[in-house]
Amino acid sequence: MSYLEATNNLYKEAALTPDVGLCCTTNPIWELPGLKIPQIMQEMNYGCGSTVHARDLSNNPKMLYVGVGGGMELLQFAYFNRQKNGVVGIDVVDEMLEASRKNFKIAEEENDWFKSEFVDLKKGDAMNLPVESESIDVAAQNCLFNIFKADDLKRAIEEMYRVLKPQGKLVMSDPTCEQPMNDTLRNDDRLRALCLSGSLSIKEYVKALTDVGFGTIEIRARKPYRILDPVHYPTDELIYIESIEVAAIKDPMPSDGPCIFTGKAAIYYGSEDYFDDNKGHVLVKNQPLAVCDKTAGALAALSKNDIFISDSTFHYDGGGCC
Repeated sequence: MSYLEATNNLYKEAALTPDVGLCCTTNPIWELPGLKIPQIMQEMNYGCGSTVHARDLSNNPKMLYVGVGGGMELLQFAYFNRQKNGVVGIDVVDEMLEASRKNFKIAEEENDWFKSEFVDLKKGDAMNLPVESESIDVAAQNCLFNIFKADDLKRAIEEMYRVLKPQGKLVMSDPTCEQPMNDTLRNDDRLRALCLSGSLSIKEYVKALTDVGFGTIEIRARKPYRILDPVHYPTDELIYIESIEVAAIKDPMPSDGPCIFTGKAAIYYGSEDYFDDNKGHVLVKNQPLAVCDKTAGALAALSKNDIFISDSTFHYDGGGCC
């Protein structure tokens, strides 16, 4: 049995019998006016963060969500669109698609504004999306890509890049790990399916996105996630896993490399009212400006000890330099 078959079987079981302890189940339940999340969706909330951000969802974007789970994030996305087939949901597990359809009927009963036709559920897998090229404004996946091994991950990201319109966004939440894992952990198909042993480092994760062509990467949040300990897992040391929320934007790749925002800021405190590097970055005195890592390095090289560059906070909420 391949690791993908093991994953599909795990989530078939989770569709037939909701498991509130499975995998992640740590998505925030957004309190939005007039939105009620059915209890069954919360119980089938198999994600490690959130991909729903209001600032991504203005002007009725066409949305794609891969790995539907119980449908909770699809319902949240539909809240911002409210058009027939405005949100496309893709899953390879028939039982999960059927469970979502049933959950949407419950959501219709609990939300006056919602109709099941707002969500177009399709069978398909992340490596072969049944979606037209350059037809999607916002694509999302939650706790799915970390399951894939290298070749499949590359293919899945390429597919997301293909279906996005220019300047479209791929919004993701996935576990990451900065410590090396042994081969026993890495090759355990069930632990990989449970979003535990497939985690990449943040650097590797970002490189996988920029290698496909995404020109701008935003790391929006970084949170504690799980501990793998020697008593319960095949490891000789404690392994700390985090989750990150990331947006990859289909901008043209800059000639000097991608713009990667890891939550750094530049603050000018010199004798003038402002500092202008003549490259589009103006720092008003004592006003922090969010900067990508590339710009942070360039400003630090220019500085005469009157520009402070903060460390990466791994929290970025827009308004940056590029």
